Formats: sequence, structure tokens, C-alpha cells
Amino acid sequence: MTEDVLLKQKLSSIVEETRESLGAIRTGRASPALIENISVTAYNGQAVLRVVELATIVNEGPQDLLVVPFDRTVLQDIEAALRNSQMGFSVATQGSQIHVKTPPLTQEQREKYVKLVSRLTEENREKIRKIRDEARKQVKTQFESKTIGEDEKYRGEETIDKISHEYTQK
Repeated sequence: MTEDVLLKQKLSSIVEETRESLGAIRTGRASPALIENISVTAYNGQAVLRVVELATIVNEGPQDLLVVPFDRTVLQDIEAALRNSQMGFSVATQGSQIHVKTPPLTQEQREKYVKLVSRLTEENREKIRKIRDEARKQVKTQFESKTIGEDEKYRGEETIDKISHEYTQK
């Protein structure tokens, strides 16, 4: 039973990793996930932090994001990181806020993102299959060393297949 829990934990981490990767991909709408993981060199080079660790990010409109730093001293650092991100953002500072406008997606960019999504999902399916195969090998090894019986072996393989299929669908 603990093997099932460990298997589910490993598979959950892969699913979560996939969700994070997919969340950073641009859609036609601005999302805080687009900029929250951009690295910012802050406090005179003393720290490298993500935007989400330095500021609140909210949607201001379909193409606009509003970044409000927790500490005004990092305002220019965040602005510079957003400008240098090579994502084509239009960045403007007003007082203690940063307005970020995302450019519209071109057809070429959409096609590129479709390919990227396909590649990411396939890579993570492969990771799930690899973990499934390792778990099945472990069951087979236990059977060969006579730690478990034949019925337990087949039940274990069935459970592993069922769990891995469930996580592949997520």
C-alpha cells in the first residue's frame, strides 16, 4: 500500500510540474503566470528573486497586468527584468505600480505554442511511463524473490497500470 502512495506522490509531482510549465505559456489573454517566474536581481545585486516574491501581480484587462511591488526600492529592478525578458512586453511605471501590456499573439506564435504544449505533454507522459515501468520492475523483483505471490504480482501490476493511466489523463 505504501508503494501506491509513493507512486501517487511521484506522479502528482510530474502532473504539477506539467501544470506549472503549461501555465507559463501565453494564451490570447494576459495571465500573472506569464511574468511571475521572471528572475529579478534586486537589492543592489544582493538577491535574485522571482517577480511573484517581490510584488503582487493582477490582471488589469485582457492584455494588461498590474505589478505592485511590496517594497518600492525594487520597482526599477522589476521593471528592468520585465523589459529584458525578451517576451515583447510594453512596460510603463506610474508611481509605485508597473503596467505591463502583452503583445497580441501572431499565428506563427500560436503554432509555436501548440508545438511546445505537445512536446511538454509528451515529455511528461514519458516520465509517467518511466515511473510506471520502474514500479512494475519492483513488483516483478519481489515476485522473483518470492516476497509476494503470483496473485499479488498481478494485482500490483493492475494497480500500477490503473494509477499511471489516471495520472496520464490529468
